[in-house]
Amino acid sequence: MSRPHGVPWLLTWVVLICQTGCCLLDSIGAAESFSHVRPFSNKSNLDQGYCERKRKTNSFSTWSLSSESLIATLPVDTIPENSIRKVRDCIFSVAYPTPFISRVLLVAVSKDVLEGILDLDVSVKETDDFLQLVSGGKVVLGSIPLAHRYGGHQFGSWAGQLGDGRAHLLGVYTNRYGERWELQLKGSGKTPYSRNGDGRAVLRSSVREFLCSEAMHYLGIPTSRAASLVVSNDDVWRDQFYNGSVKKERGAIVLRVAQSWFRIGSLEILAHSGELDLQRTLLDFVIQEHFPSVNMNDSNRYLDFFSRVVLETANLIALWMSVGFAHGVCNTDNFSLLSITIDYGPFGFMESYDPNFVPNTSDDERRYKIGNQANVGMFNLNKLFQALKPVLDRRQKKLFTELFRAKLGLLGENEDDNYLIAFLLKLMEDTKADFTMAFRHLSEITQDQLKELRIPQEFWALQDLAKHKFFSDWITIYLLRLGRNMGDSDSTRRKRMTAVNPRYILRNWMAESAIQKAKMNDFSEVHLLQEVLQHPFQRQAAAEKAGYSLRPPSWAKDLKVSCSS
Repeated sequence: MSRPHGVPWLLTWVVLICQTGCCLLDSIGAAESFSHVRPFSNKSNLDQGYCERKRKTNSFSTWSLSSESLIATLPVDTIPENSIRKVRDCIFSVAYPTPFISRVLLVAVSKDVLEGILDLDVSVKETDDFLQLVSGGKVVLGSIPLAHRYGGHQFGSWAGQLGDGRAHLLGVYTNRYGERWELQLKGSGKTPYSRNGDGRAVLRSSVREFLCSEAMHYLGIPTSRAASLVVSNDDVWRDQFYNGSVKKERGAIVLRVAQSWFRIGSLEILAHSGELDLQRTLLDFVIQEHFPSVNMNDSNRYLDFFSRVVLETANLIALWMSVGFAHGVCNTDNFSLLSITIDYGPFGFMESYDPNFVPNTSDDERRYKIGNQANVGMFNLNKLFQALKPVLDRRQKKLFTELFRAKLGLLGENEDDNYLIAFLLKLMEDTKADFTMAFRHLSEITQDQLKELRIPQEFWALQDLAKHKFFSDWITIYLLRLGRNMGDSDSTRRKRMTAVNPRYILRNWMAESAIQKAKMNDFSEVHLLQEVLQHPFQRQAAAEKAGYSLRPPSWAKDLKVSCSS
């Protein structure tokens, strides 16, 4: 049987992701004492037996935030003025949001975040207090708004001090489950870290962040969450594609929540500034709050911490790749220490299978193309190593192969599974088949239809794939492998596969359609997408009517995503 020539980029990526720890290990040397890593836990070290003393409320009279847990341990800038400057010897600067001048409209909220995380009944969105909170108009009891100081490597070069240039950390909320969540406004005005920026975000980018962070959550990918989105009529000027065409847009704010907003750059800035005592203070705080299985009394706790960040970052990138997600700006200041997806900018979901897919039009060197995300992850982790000088364990990860084995409905392990996966990805690469829908259609089509190479029109992504001269060869191998699934049936296989292969993702053209309507104060498609993306694996009548599972419209091919936000 003939085989296609060339090694698909994702096969190379499999090797990289499986050996992330070992590549770093070989370059820095390792202590054998870290040959075993305990399961990662992204939970606070608060009392794990925290009972449900709180109930959902629709009033802020009994609801409060606290900044005490942060500023009691982590130093705050001693200069109180909210002026743009170089900052030293602190983790935060006190900075209050700047309210919009014009009327503010509530575009959307996440009911799941409000009720499931923040203990707020969704009806609270109708109150003026809520609108004031989420638009930066006022702060609630216990809140001392903070801007975080951090640095980072941007596009491979050290950029020096960066920090929250348009974000304000309102405080920490501990919910009825004992979970600790940090609330942050994005687009809420200037801070000492704004550099040449205006501290604002625009509706276009804010709609994308709101929808995508929630979509990623429902895809099962670790991510920050979006509680709300508001828009104003305040003028914000942006050169969307950095081509000299500056246009007026509307200012918007997203209320984001995460268990922590610390990132690799949080530690880098301290190392570069020689603030090593402060770096140890921050490390101990992060470990104490978010890595409960790391022994705080162990002299090697920083090494244990680092090994977990490496493994969980590899896991996160594997999950990104499994759904064709390209972050777009994988700088060290955008990589979370808790290995969650943060800072949604010029991201994109790969549609036609393309190893050179770059969602960010300002990435001229294609550094952050989807096929290079593993290499960039390695680079970022090396920069974290440079800041900490730790070592890590030798345990290899096989997450990528396991994820794609599940996407193909394969049970157990077979030595030829990597080849089967790589073969399919090569066919996708050659035919530019739609990544998401090819896997979804494989989940829905019957084995009899595949055996007869009888592909109905509704499975359009497979029809594209079938144009490849080696498609029938791959089908033969695939069906033989499915036949080795012990005790499996075709209906069970399809049910299993549809549970891991989404039917709906946030495609750029879908977000753009919603953005254009939102500019006219028509938020209907934002709400539709929000509802659809909460159930990405389930066929939905409204989504089908909107064409979200059909071929992208012709105008989508020329759609550009900018870095300006």
